[in-house]
Amino acid sequence: MKTPINGNDLIELGYPQGSVIGIALKINSKRNGYNREQMMEHYTSILTAPENYIDDAVFSKLAIALIEKANEKPEDFIQLNPTPNAFSAYGLDHIEEGARKQMEVAMQLPVTVAGALMPDAHQGYGLPIGGVLATKNAIIPYGVGVDIGCRMALSVYDINEEFYFENEATFKRELIAHTKFGAGHGFTGQYKSDHEVLEHSLFTEHLFIKNLKDKAWSQLGSSGGGNHFVEFGILEFAQDDTILNIPKGNYVALLTHSGSRGFGATVAGHYTKMAKEVCKLPEIAKNLAYLDMNTELGQEYWLAMNLAGDYASACHEVIHVKMQQALGATVLAKVENHHNFAWKEVWNGEEVIVHRKGATPAGKGVMGIIPGSMTAPGFLVRGKGEENAINSASHGAGRQMSRTKAENTITHEEMKAVLNHHGVTLIGAGLDEAPMAYKDINLVMESQKELVDVVAKFTPKLVRMADDGSRED
Repeated sequence: MKTPINGNDLIELGYPQGSVIGIALKINSKRNGYNREQMMEHYTSILTAPENYIDDAVFSKLAIALIEKANEKPEDFIQLNPTPNAFSAYGLDHIEEGARKQMEVAMQLPVTVAGALMPDAHQGYGLPIGGVLATKNAIIPYGVGVDIGCRMALSVYDINEEFYFENEATFKRELIAHTKFGAGHGFTGQYKSDHEVLEHSLFTEHLFIKNLKDKAWSQLGSSGGGNHFVEFGILEFAQDDTILNIPKGNYVALLTHSGSRGFGATVAGHYTKMAKEVCKLPEIAKNLAYLDMNTELGQEYWLAMNLAGDYASACHEVIHVKMQQALGATVLAKVENHHNFAWKEVWNGEEVIVHRKGATPAGKGVMGIIPGSMTAPGFLVRGKGEENAINSASHGAGRQMSRTKAENTITHEEMKAVLNHHGVTLIGAGLDEAPMAYKDINLVMESQKELVDVVAKFTPKLVRMADDGSRED
């Protein structure tokens, strides 16, 4: 077996950590006919004299990157605070070191006011998934995330669980008939839905957004890949809830999870690139590039982000209306909450921009849904308004296994056995979404008792996700 070249090998040669190593490893993945020893010789030579490789067909990009890196000066960058500000963390013992380190870097930004880490946190790009960051008059596109406005939506029906089990085939048919999944997938012709969100002025007045309208229209009412789902389950109220006006009992409910599809992903990519051009941060913090809210660019992104959030909500509304009509059911209550977004809020007496990347609002009395996995329970919750958490809670159980690790270590037989044990019928999904890839939702909930009260428990029964191999937008 050939020994691969990794980042540590290049660091030992003297390569600077960061994007340069990424470029080098990408070249190495192709090898171009060179063996490991030859590649390492080239890497040594390029590091010593990159100017000799500027026109090289294989290594020119790496050579240029090294020259640019060598000419960078500290004064070219916005300086980070030398010591990170303290942040609150919940369930810290179960949060990976990578996520903690990312949060520490975020706390060094000169615009940072406060931060918190939720118990489902894991490493992401820029701000960790499960990270909450309050900033002063600045918005961070990667602090919001790629899937802008990704959310949960729950419809509680006037249908008891006995009816569900007696008519499971009907629920399965309607679930297949009225949902569509997968990165890039959407509807055509007569199957397209309509919604007032498509009449937003940005779709006609802003050239960049205008060019995305057709994509937004075709994907309206669809779901992405990855961990996005539409599922039926049983929602158990252990006692009467006078606020929602739902008596104690078990109800059939529809739960959906998806975001702003290709529209939101394109918005995120565009403004992240622009933020990195105007906000030069050191390598370790480059994905936290921010936009000043007093600038035209900052206001542009704010408007586009909010439209992406409205669009994501519209996608859920289309699915829920279709399902309600197909079942002929009455909706007793509907709850919706979102993550991967930024809000203007008052914290500690001052207005701040609160980024919740893979975290959800949990202000006092604010309703939310925190899912587990395709076999683990989810929870309907009511926020307690904990200021140390910046009025936030987790957005789910959180991954304990990367997608690659899950695909390489979990078998289809193991996944099928877990589904059978829990009585869950699954349509689609790959091994990267196997229940074992996620943290224990009960442990996560135990770690955030200060943040939310549980109102009801949702048990999945019929789950649809993107086919094996499909990723999120």
